[in-house]
Amino acid sequence: MERCVWTERMLAALEAGPKGGKWYSLIDKVASPKALRVAFGHVKRNGGAAGVDYETVKHFEGRLDVEIDAISRALLAVTYRPQPLRRRWIPKAGERGEMRPLGIPTVRDRVVQASLKLVLEPIFEPTFHPDSYGYRPKHSAHQALQRVVGLLEEGRTTVVDVDFRKFFDSIPHERLVALIAERVSDSHVLGLLKSFLEAGILEGEEFQPTTGGTPQGGVISPLLANIYLNGLDQELAAAGHTLTRYADDFVVLCAMEEEAGAALAKIQTWAAVMELTVHPDKTRVVDMRQEQAHFDFLGFRFLCHRKKGTGQQRLYRFVRPASLQKLKDHLRPLTRRNSGRSLKEIVERINRVLRGWLQHFRSAHACVHDRLDQWLRRRLRSLLRRRAKRHGISRGFDHIRWPITFFANRGLVSLAAAHRRFVSPHMR
Repeated sequence: MERCVWTERMLAALEAGPKGGKWYSLIDKVASPKALRVAFGHVKRNGGAAGVDYETVKHFEGRLDVEIDAISRALLAVTYRPQPLRRRWIPKAGERGEMRPLGIPTVRDRVVQASLKLVLEPIFEPTFHPDSYGYRPKHSAHQALQRVVGLLEEGRTTVVDVDFRKFFDSIPHERLVALIAERVSDSHVLGLLKSFLEAGILEGEEFQPTTGGTPQGGVISPLLANIYLNGLDQELAAAGHTLTRYADDFVVLCAMEEEAGAALAKIQTWAAVMELTVHPDKTRVVDMRQEQAHFDFLGFRFLCHRKKGTGQQRLYRFVRPASLQKLKDHLRPLTRRNSGRSLKEIVERINRVLRGWLQHFRSAHACVHDRLDQWLRRRLRSLLRRRAKRHGISRGFDHIRWPITFFANRGLVSLAAAHRRFVSPHMR
């Protein structure tokens, strides 16, 4: 909670609950110049592309005082109008030819959304279930993964793996605003929120109205998604089911097949009422006691395998193929054989990608890191082979000409070594 937004009196009200259970006057907090400056700090740290006005964060910062004053006045006068989102398509992880849409707000709109989030998040955060981990203070993807591992080790090996079809694009505006109105009665804040939801999309020169959904790319979208799915979290918990959720990626881990069937039925009923669609092909119940049974969660693939000889069953954490493909698709352009960059610059660019990837996937099985290291070194040897006037891809004695130590001496990050450093303290 930002002290520039939440006074001691308001913090006390958060603890005790506001009068009547609702907050009646919040627009002045959203419009506060101090809150807007803090909000801009968040926007600046996150970076991001320009919106439909093509104004960058740096350009906005150059007129920060003027912009903050203008936004504050417009919010208080209830004349602030968001601009349409700029449509941008990005490849879906590991799915060749498949694209997913991003909606990019202008920097000005991102600042207002961030300020709105500063005000709304502390109101709704105490209502969220503790097993919801996505985009919440003091919660992380690693905590969600560790909870799943712990539940599997406890014997909750029947997994309900759920996928909502086009979740962010499907959230109905009226139901979402109604959920927020249960705790916020400030009509100006609700109107501002609705104006963001209905801002529309600009793709090229074509304007498309938005009649539903909250765009992926909006600053406030993750909070809105948590608000919308919180009812499902609470219903499942009240029925005794064990859910682990990160935004719209979630699993229910059960001790028996009957429990899994009941959980799936409850999810389907809730989704129908809340106007969401449970994907018929991607939603399934998995018995992890079966050989080679698996499910995906947060980019990882959890898989069970019995050891030869002993028959002992072990749980492995790999990386799902789509996430591996996404990494390789990112690295291929950096390691083309005809690259004109120096090896030093190529290694620096590769390292930035690898360090980011390790932040999330460092706990995957050692073989994942070993194979990726080998794949990357082969590509770099092919590049060096071409520069040495040799034809074709890496082969023969190239691994002797350019051994692992050659790349280590040039600073190339080793995923396998990073994995060992991460695992060693846990093993002890």
